[in-house]
Amino acid sequence: MLFSEILGQSHIKKHLVFSADNGRIPHAQLFIGPEGSGTLPLAIAFAQYILCGNKDGENDSGNAACNAKFNALTHPDLHFAFPVATTSKIKQHPVSNHFLEEWRSFVKEQPYGNLFDWYQVLGIENKQGQIGVDEAQDIVKSLSLKSFEGGYKVMIIWMADKLNTSASNKLLKLIEEPPNKTVFLLIAEDEEQIIQTIKSRCQILHFPPLAEKDIVEALERRNMNSNEAVKIAHRANGNFNKAIDLMNRDSEDLVFERWFVAWVRSAFRAKGNKKVIHDLINWSEEVAKTGRETQKKFLGYCLDVFRQALLLNYKADSLVYMEMETEGFKLEKFAPFVNGSNIVEISKEIQDAIYHIERNGNAKIIFTDLSIKLTRLLHKK
Repeated sequence: MLFSEILGQSHIKKHLVFSADNGRIPHAQLFIGPEGSGTLPLAIAFAQYILCGNKDGENDSGNAACNAKFNALTHPDLHFAFPVATTSKIKQHPVSNHFLEEWRSFVKEQPYGNLFDWYQVLGIENKQGQIGVDEAQDIVKSLSLKSFEGGYKVMIIWMADKLNTSASNKLLKLIEEPPNKTVFLLIAEDEEQIIQTIKSRCQILHFPPLAEKDIVEALERRNMNSNEAVKIAHRANGNFNKAIDLMNRDSEDLVFERWFVAWVRSAFRAKGNKKVIHDLINWSEEVAKTGRETQKKFLGYCLDVFRQALLLNYKADSLVYMEMETEGFKLEKFAPFVNGSNIVEISKEIQDAIYHIERNGNAKIIFTDLSIKLTRLLHKK
């Protein structure tokens, strides 16, 4: 993967290349960045730069055979770990090595893809993937062996915030004192979910969201006209994965918007009309039929909408990037109902719902309870 193919993040690219060129490669680095900021493709490009002996800040000057293996993601000294769960194919003790074929396809097709996209590839939207102790044992075993080509070994742990406590504790010693010429590249979106003892052993790099101009240029290279590219780049809010989904009209946000609009419309009509409660219950049943990861992502989308409405209500228009496409629903008209008197409670209730879904609570009860509370909160003066 060429550095030039990766959008933006020029200062981080320069830092990584400089450290490699000067032989100052940290044994463990933690890439923290929001979805669609390019943490995974940049980690792979950096691993390629190290393993293939590339020079001059690009991955086209070193060992040609090595670079070819990287393009196919089949280099024997490049190792991956990522969240998995049991499937119809792997019924117990799932680890990343069981899903390498799907992973390589996913990375080639969606290098900026998110965890939800990956779960869809595996067909486990109703399960919550993790990096467990079985995976940690596999990592320890694979890194204890000598490198195939006599150089570095690189372990990329994607979504390291999904490491459970047992796996984290098992990897502590290895991350602190890895075998010679072994490099760990951990990638995460939520820094708070990574235990402090892991963070303290890593050099941390924070990735900002992508600049709009970088997304616009990338969309124009995909034959999109400039006006539409600017519009989508603004809506993407620094997330190239979302920009691609919007370009292809394949964003889950389009479905989530439909659910959200139906939800708040019923919540408004429910005041003083007990019959509408049945509509809210029916809505809750429909959403509850979807997978848990879909439910969590939808609630995250709802938090974004309420935040955007609050910004609009308080005249911070320059920070508003969301555009609603549902006929008859305008964010400007919805915004006055989201204010300082209810936003904290609304946010808390949605976050509590996410917490209970993560812990396998009954989704129908969770969404029904949330719907009734939303009815009260939206009408709060």
